[in-house]
Amino acid sequence: MVEKKEKKNKHHERSEEERSETLLENSGQEVQMHLDEGKKEKEKEIEELKKKLEEKEKEAKEHYDRLLRVAADFDNYKKRAAREKEEWAKFANEDLIKAILPFIDNLERAINHAEKVEEAGVLIEGVRLTIQQLLQALSKFGLSFFESLGKPFDPALHEAILLIPTDQHEPNQVVEEFQKGYLLNDRLLRPATVSVSKPLEKEVQATE
Repeated sequence: MVEKKEKKNKHHERSEEERSETLLENSGQEVQMHLDEGKKEKEKEIEELKKKLEEKEKEAKEHYDRLLRVAADFDNYKKRAAREKEEWAKFANEDLIKAILPFIDNLERAINHAEKVEEAGVLIEGVRLTIQQLLQALSKFGLSFFESLGKPFDPALHEAILLIPTDQHEPNQVVEEFQKGYLLNDRLLRPATVSVSKPLEKEVQATE
């Protein structure tokens, strides 16, 4: 009877141990599950943070690139504005100088006519000096004239109003200058008015 009771106690103790082991095992699995779930959530959070960080880095790069483009555009604008201002300064007096040139032409014509009159030397010299001073003053604004007489005809610089048949000059040469040509800061302001040589027409003899 005592032996049966001892067996029963041992069986009861073993059952308690098994239940404890099962409980511990189940608890361990639950803890592991919670740990795994927590780990997955953390990994998910880390991935989301990485994605947000990449998006922010992309936005920052786009903003930086846009800032560089704006800075480059502004720099180009400043350079263009400076060039336009310089160009405007060079040619701001173009209309005024064009209006003055006919007076210079008339003074030069007066000299040409006065040279044919006796005792006009002092007057001629005074007019020449006036023209010289006037051209020097205008040269400070970029005005200059170019020589045409004896030079090859250039349609970019000359305006031909006469063709002169001659064998005294090479064909297509400027043989007379009626009005000087002028440049303003190396750009054509007014073409020179000239006559241009052309070959003499050869008589065609009829052959019988």
